[in-house]
Amino acid sequence: MATVELRFSALPEHVRTARLVAAAVARRAGVDEAVLDEVRLAVGEACSRAVGLHESHDITSPVRVLLIEDEKKFSIEVGDGVSDHSGTSGAHGGAEGTAESDAEGEDEMGLAVISGLVDDVEVTTGEDGGLIRMSWPTATAATLP
Repeated sequence: MATVELRFSALPEHVRTARLVAAAVARRAGVDEAVLDEVRLAVGEACSRAVGLHESHDITSPVRVLLIEDEKKFSIEVGDGVSDHSGTSGAHGGAEGTAESDAEGEDEMGLAVISGLVDDVEVTTGEDGGLIRMSWPTATAATLP
């Protein structure tokens, strides 16, 4: 099993780089060419979501991306540093409350897009932050009995 780890500052301009790296590693791992656009889009959504969460929660730690080649599947894990995805920690009013509500809506939309693109997806939250795990079969998985 080979793993590539990518960490980047939570800035929107780094999401494109993460998408390109993920597509290149997926191709090398044997993911079907027809699925590579889905991989790119799903990674873009997951990384954009992580960047948005870091920005809205003032987290300075990097976004983490693991690209894992296995014998039968290719997996991507995108981690953020937000341990509580349940929304606000206190009551806020006015424009700040509206901004947080908009961020939550974007978060849910991003998860919906990812779920539509990836058949095997899992979203978890722990003490170390949130994690989106996505997997695709490789060409070797299709040829194995």
